[in-house]
Amino acid sequence: MKRLTASVAAPHPAAVEAARAAWAEGGNALDLALAAATALAVAYPHQCSLGGDLVALVRDPDGTVTAHLSFGAAPQAVDVAALRALGGRMPPGGPHPVTVPGALAGWAALAEAGARLPLADRLRRAAALARDGVPVAPGLERAIAARAPQIAADPGLSALLTPGGRALGSADALVQPALARTLDAIAADGPGAFYGGAVGAALVAGLQAAGSAMTLADLAAHAAETAAPLSDELHGATWHVAPPPSAGITLLAMLDGLDAGRLPLQRARAAAAARDRLLGDPRRGPLDLDGLRTTVFAEPADAGRAPAGNARAAGDTVAIAAVDSEGRAVTVVQSVYQTFGAALLEPATGIVLHNRGSAFSLEPGHPAEIGGGLRPPHTLCPAIVAAGGAVVAAGCQGGRAQPQVLAQIAADLADPAADLPAAIARPRWVVGSRDMDREVETVLAEPEAGVAAAGASAPDAFAQVAAEAAALGVAFERLAAPSGLAGHVQAARLAADGGQQAATDPRADGVAATFAPDPDDEDRPS
Repeated sequence: MKRLTASVAAPHPAAVEAARAAWAEGGNALDLALAAATALAVAYPHQCSLGGDLVALVRDPDGTVTAHLSFGAAPQAVDVAALRALGGRMPPGGPHPVTVPGALAGWAALAEAGARLPLADRLRRAAALARDGVPVAPGLERAIAARAPQIAADPGLSALLTPGGRALGSADALVQPALARTLDAIAADGPGAFYGGAVGAALVAGLQAAGSAMTLADLAAHAAETAAPLSDELHGATWHVAPPPSAGITLLAMLDGLDAGRLPLQRARAAAAARDRLLGDPRRGPLDLDGLRTTVFAEPADAGRAPAGNARAAGDTVAIAAVDSEGRAVTVVQSVYQTFGAALLEPATGIVLHNRGSAFSLEPGHPAEIGGGLRPPHTLCPAIVAAGGAVVAAGCQGGRAQPQVLAQIAADLADPAADLPAAIARPRWVVGSRDMDREVETVLAEPEAGVAAAGASAPDAFAQVAAEAAALGVAFERLAAPSGLAGHVQAARLAADGGQQAATDPRADGVAATFAPDPDDEDRPS
């Protein structure tokens, strides 16, 4: 199988090494992305897992872009009245916000969308990584410290991450034998082992013991959705984003309001507030798409409200971007939502469960009102951008701030001559409240000296947004150091002349790489 030239960016070295192995076997951009995604589900359990969700955009060599959404639904037997009795918001953790995990079905859909290699081989490699162990990354070490009380409260997480009462650190290996067995079983028997088979039965038994309404029938009912993206011509580029219940339309709303490439604060606030009011599952009924792209600001319901409980909604997510010399561009975003998701690791399967259901509303009539078989609104927001004959695949971590982050580098993503690593390294700002552990709506601005990249200085870069915040009565805070709150962007570009560039965010633990065959590379058997 003749090797292609291909590029990939991901937030952990093990993911890019897995992508390298897939490339060596003759894989294309889809194979590289799948290799990285399955490896990340092992190496980065605080941000993604087999127990989370996935959304992806795929550009085929003929230029067609397709969205793949694998967002799981609430259990059919969810007791909404009981949840309302617990308080005004969905619980941030525990069994109740666990929705059907969609990541595996999403991987299977991507494998069927044009990958050259069997998904089972990627799963076996991920199983070996889980069995043999992977060094604890700095981001994981920080997450273990930040979520110490939640980890201590869950037997599965504490056994994995704080064995013998000592938290794992960068000198340790993360070894997950139960997860290795699960991945091997799925590799042998296919995704059906999870969605209705023995792996799923074990997972459901553990969830039900913890108090979840999840059933094996809920898992079996899940299927990834293949859909046309939302696409628009904006600022000289064609932007493709995933449709609802993803937050792609929120990114378009922010792009609508760019002023000479700059995101005005009030536009970011307006788009985020519209998302909170109007985004939900189209399965419930038609959504107000015009309203989701509104230019009119409405005060967020959370404005001035203290964070709920002890969970941070800023989001823990991974993005992967890949391109290849046949013209493919792939961006995959997968997530457990908040750090370690629901703070539940099911011991028999080794699976960390997401808490995506905490994004449901308990307000009757809200577009995101929880209901059996319905999907919560999502923060995940990948994009594919085409301009000047170049194509860029991009995605980021950052919870509700993902559209803000991508909008701030939109001009660079749409510029075929832009230096992607420098663009991603530049300082950024984000605005939020509950989602950023702030008691009132606050703009958080990174240091203007730059983000771990030579020449990434930006004198007075945030003077205008600071002035806008003051005029609007929004708090403004300068951070002491670059922050994960400003997102982790991954991007890969295929130029009109066939050149490639990949870029990883210095705020994460990632790597970007381009793999090119030797000129005399011969066809190899698959």
